[in-house]
Amino acid sequence: MSQAEQENQGEERQEPQGDGESSSNARGFAAMDNEKQRQIASKGGAAVSRNREYMAAIGKRGGERVSQNREHMAAIGKKGGERVSQNREHMASIGRKGGEAVSQDREHMSRIGRKGGES
Repeated sequence: MSQAEQENQGEERQEPQGDGESSSNARGFAAMDNEKQRQIASKGGAAVSRNREYMAAIGKRGGERVSQNREHMAAIGKKGGERVSQNREHMASIGRKGGEAVSQDREHMSRIGRKGGES
């Protein structure tokens, strides 16, 4: 008998209990049913997310890393701009707000008027 066979002979194998465990040779986490896996995974996620400073640091590092790629960031911005500009109501709303804000600045409006008169 080979050494591997001798080692395997001494190990006990647990058979699935029929309570949702996988019938494959998977052991541990992989052998658990999906609901049990979700419960365990959510505990890990909850534990990590309690440390807000740690999570913020991770996000910041990721953001810094991505933002160094100028072409990538430009492509993202362009896609966002194209998507927003397709919403005509939204664009009209932005234009109205900008127009209202500028028109309240009397000095700015008078400069614009003078420039228009000079042309």
